[in-house]
Amino acid sequence: MLESSSVLLFIVFVLLFISLLFVVLIRKNGTAALIWHEIIKEKITNFIMNQSKERRILNFVLQNAVRGDPCSVMETIDKYCSEKEWAMNVGDVKGVILDKTVEEINPKVALELGTYCGYSAVRIARLLKAGACLLTVEFNPEFAAIAKQMIEFAGVQDKVKLLEGPSEVIIPQLKKKYEVDTLDFVFVDHWKDRYAPDTILLQVLCRSLLPAGQISNQLTHGITTWKSGRDTTAQPYY
Repeated sequence: MLESSSVLLFIVFVLLFISLLFVVLIRKNGTAALIWHEIIKEKITNFIMNQSKERRILNFVLQNAVRGDPCSVMETIDKYCSEKEWAMNVGDVKGVILDKTVEEINPKVALELGTYCGYSAVRIARLLKAGACLLTVEFNPEFAAIAKQMIEFAGVQDKVKLLEGPSEVIIPQLKKKYEVDTLDFVFVDHWKDRYAPDTILLQVLCRSLLPAGQISNQLTHGITTWKSGRDTTAQPYY
């Protein structure tokens, strides 16, 4: 009996030690934190609530934000992600850098790679002047459907065209299929392993679309911007 109790206590101690170690790893290690939030915690929550995190974000916006007010939609998403669940949005801090870049360039036609829930699409679209438009590309059908509702709720649907499909397929079709004559600004914010390939694709296949534009990509360190088009020496920073 005593031996069984000792074994049980030992198992409890080991589990507590592993839990404590994992908590420390989450706080100190970005990869561990990402695994916890994006794989373990999210999967458990999805199972319990029977809906995805992205759907929860949309529902929170629909219930708490002001329809037709892009800033209210952005603030509500930021609130959800800071208080409830982390999500891969640009956010309010990096968003200020994005705002400044868009305002400086004042694009007539902008391209976003990686729509996700529509946060950055709403953020960019609200700054576009009359007659300007944003093309935003999303590979995941569920994310695209949620982003479409988010964009419409924010009231910027007239300035945004959502293109569903792989970026490596859509980019070569921009000129002929989507009748894009020029791109003034490109925001790269999808899968990191597609940053460089899609940037090269834009520079090589769509050089005529980028006569004097800029490409920005949101990375771990922030948003980095570099000139594209004629400048063949421009390289993304990682």
